[in-house]
Order: sequence, then structure tokens, then C-alpha cells
Amino acid sequence: MSRRSGIIAIVIAALAALAAGAWFGRQYFAVDDKAARANSALIYGLALPDLNGKEQSLGQWRGKLLVVNFWATWCVPCREEMPEFVRAQEAYGAKGLQFVGIAADEQDKVARFAKEIALNYPALIGGFGAMELSKTFGNRVMALPFTIVLGRDGTVLLTQLGPVKPEQLKQIIAKTL
Repeated sequence: MSRRSGIIAIVIAALAALAAGAWFGRQYFAVDDKAARANSALIYGLALPDLNGKEQSLGQWRGKLLVVNFWATWCVPCREEMPEFVRAQEAYGAKGLQFVGIAADEQDKVARFAKEIALNYPALIGGFGAMELSKTFGNRVMALPFTIVLGRDGTVLLTQLGPVKPEQLKQIIAKTL
């Protein structure tokens, strides 16, 4: 085999490996939208303690554009996206937008971080069970952040593993509110 044929064979093998890796990654890290849609009614049935230890039912926000964000204080991408959520809650809360954070963390750490960023929406404490709970809604790999957006009628509009981009959020708000 000539040197040129060898290089071509290596390039073809590398491209095939890259394609296989991309396909596997999409399959493995994809959010299970069917699970989120099938279990969307369960979201409104959830009741978790807030920062004061009082049980809060997500059902109280039925009829609003509801953004449920699974997060943790130790999750850097979570911490980076939350100030945008705070701004959106401030700007659109009166028009029917409601963010709810479900923290896969300890109450004292969540309270400190909430104070640090002037959190203006409910932070519910899911503890370590929050990760398993997020799996119920399509988070196959149980990674953070994980966000579910429900329309006013309870329809799942978005499930997102990883940070929600400000542009995505603006588009959903513009279409829904």
C-alpha cells in the first residue's frame, strides 16, 4: 500500500469514528421528550419544600408559562444561567411567566446562593432525589442543568439538558406570553 493510500485510509477511518461518536452522543445525551410529555401532569403534582421548609406544590402555578429548572449550587453552568432567569422573572412575571428551581442540593447551600444572586423565584429543595426525579421527565443521564418549559395549558414546550440560551428563552416567551 502506498503512503497516499495509507493516509486516505486513516482519514476515512477517522471520519467514520467521528460520525459514529456523534451518533452515539446524540443517542446517549438526548433528552427523552416522550417521557417529559407523558409525565407532564406529574409536574403539577410535585410538592417539595421551599427555603423555609414549607411544602410548595407546582400545581399552584398551573395556567402560567412554567419554567422548571433542575440545578445545584456546585453546577457551574447552572450558576451561569440563573441570572438570566432572574431577569426574565422580573421582566415577565406579571405577564404570567413563572420560574421554579428544583435544587439537587442542601437547603443551607441553596439559601446562601439564592441570597447571593437575589433569586426572585421559588427554589425548592429536591436534595439528591432531584436527579432521579429529573430522569422521570426525560433527563436520561441525570446531568445538570435540566429544564422543562410548560405552556399555560400544561403542554411541554421544551426539555433541555444543559443551559438554556437567552435567545431560546426569549423566543419561547415571545411565542407564549
